[in-house]
Amino acid sequence: MGRLGRGARPADVVSRPRDAAATKAALLDAATALFAERGYDRTTVRDIAREAGVNQALLFRYYGSKDALFATVLATRSRELLEDSPAEHLLRNVLLRVMEEKPRREDHPLYAVLRSSHHDSAAELVRRQLGEEYARALSSLTNADDAELRGDLVLAWVVGIGVLRGLFGKQPLADADPETVATLVARAASVLLEHANPVDGA
Repeated sequence: MGRLGRGARPADVVSRPRDAAATKAALLDAATALFAERGYDRTTVRDIAREAGVNQALLFRYYGSKDALFATVLATRSRELLEDSPAEHLLRNVLLRVMEEKPRREDHPLYAVLRSSHHDSAAELVRRQLGEEYARALSSLTNADDAELRGDLVLAWVVGIGVLRGLFGKQPLADADPETVATLVARAASVLLEHANPVDGA
């Protein structure tokens, strides 16, 4: 059925309710595709809603803001990486993900996290899904009493590498071979996380 005409009554809309979960999923899928295609700044709330086939008011209802939706996209991608990576390979896989491409500064996931952190809902989402879950997985790789601290230290190292390489373009890190960087970092991190594989496949 085509778009509603000007004479459409509110009852016409109410009579065809959308499932909330399906609507949220449609918005998330649309946002993921558009952010990847156009970047954050060139993707509008209207674009996302149109692609999802819903009213843009629903985006604000379910996600709160464009920044919060972007944080959700990033968190979803990160959770997929968590689920697909055995704990002992997680550090290496995260490093390779951070270094796999050289996006524009405004499109870099770490820049998006920093930009969205002033929104309470987005900041909470980033802390919980991009921080705590990664730190928990990493801390499981040591039997030390201070396992949580060690997980946080390694996670902070990964974030710092992403910032220096992806945002600041610091040389020689910016142009270093990702496999070389991942191997060196994983080997060093194995001092803190003794159950982590220092070399992929080891």
